Amino acid sequence: MTSALLIGDTHIPERASAIPEPLQRVAASRGFDFVLCTGDLTSGEVLEYLQSLRGDLRVVAGNMDYLPFPLSDAVVMGRMRVGLTHGTQVRPRGDVQGLVHVASHMGVDVLVTGHTHSLSVDRVVGGSGRVLLLNPGSATGVWGGGVSSGVPSLLILEVDSSGMRVEACELRGGVLDRRIFDVARL
Repeated sequence: MTSALLIGDTHIPERASAIPEPLQRVAASRGFDFVLCTGDLTSGEVLEYLQSLRGDLRVVAGNMDYLPFPLSDAVVMGRMRVGLTHGTQVRPRGDVQGLVHVASHMGVDVLVTGHTHSLSVDRVVGGSGRVLLLNPGSATGVWGGGVSSGVPSLLILEVDSSGMRVEACELRGGVLDRRIFDVARL
């Protein structure tokens, strides 16, 4: 099994002081093969924190980042190609068809994006094929310039020979809510 922590949109220190402790515990709870960050870290301290986690760190540039990150990246997890981009190029924010187009252009089975600050898991089957769109939301739950959930969140993606499993971790009212999305087959 290959696993990845999906995290982003922290906006520290401009909009938040830290990632909430319960989400930090999830992030440090085990070694991941990958730590995929959708950008908008906005500080070197957050980068140092992500580097302290166990896993191959990949970070893409968000629209508020001033650190030199690439605009997109891709990794192979099992039999799946997973793309990573902030999502700034899609309007309106989080538009599913726009994200499907980005995934198709990148040649990926799974596309991880941020920018909306709201966690989402969308399995899209259509004329352009099948793609899984994942957005870990904002790890700090801060406002994101549009409709934001205000809920600190992250995702865990696991890929094995039988397919994929996505775990959503959201901090609601100080309580960690964990949900499983079984996306066994694309």
